[in-house]
Amino acid sequence: MELAQGEPHRHGAIAFLSSGTPEAAAALGRLTAAYGNVDPDRADVVVALGGDGLMLQVLHRFMGSGKPIYGMNRGSVGFLMNEYAEDGLHERLAAAARSMVHPLVMAATDRGGKVSTARAINEVSLLRQSSQVAKVRISVDGRERLSELVADGLLVATPAGSTAYNLSANGPILPLDAALMALTPISAFRPRRWRGALLSDRARVTVEVLEADKRPVAATADHHETKDVVRIDIRMDHDTGLVLLHDPGHSLDERILREQFG
Repeated sequence: MELAQGEPHRHGAIAFLSSGTPEAAAALGRLTAAYGNVDPDRADVVVALGGDGLMLQVLHRFMGSGKPIYGMNRGSVGFLMNEYAEDGLHERLAAAARSMVHPLVMAATDRGGKVSTARAINEVSLLRQSSQVAKVRISVDGRERLSELVADGLLVATPAGSTAYNLSANGPILPLDAALMALTPISAFRPRRWRGALLSDRARVTVEVLEADKRPVAATADHHETKDVVRIDIRMDHDTGLVLLHDPGHSLDERILREQFG
């Protein structure tokens, strides 16, 4: 049964996954003793114990499965995580609201003509590989929009990822339910006043690297990097959904809204 965003999720068997840090490993042992720990492929819900880095890994692992992921913070960064508590986990999971997010798809062509495809939950970023600044041409839906951007790089962020690298690069924070993507330059040199763009999440972005031999560029979809790229095609994958569970009052869209008010 398809659930609307924010509707409680019914669950049964739990799989716990740990980041492996001493703090997360200790939590894994205690929670396993209290609730059991089934194989993740047979679980109704996966509980991730760590920080946002682990959460991204778990979301990638179960991408497309429809399996809900509930994170509990045992790491240093926990924007995607719930507060850690060992008591009443079944009740917390039963009361949790869900957020549905969609990943970006990156198709990166390198100088040898090889095309690498990867998905990104937060952002696809392009960064210069040398002391030379990057030069790129940007097209949207097949139409050139910026003939030359000279910068350290460029990124395309999802609403879920808009508070991550995108925010650090002075990009806009997007509400989770906004049908938008953020296109944000990284340390733009020319045009100096260009601050990026908001695009429909149905748009297809193409970035062509200019002077690729002299100014090498790497493209990264979350943690998947492709070096020496000459062309990057980016779109949102609306056919793939990722389900995050959060405690009432602490949903991902609420956290994103709070972030806009400091």
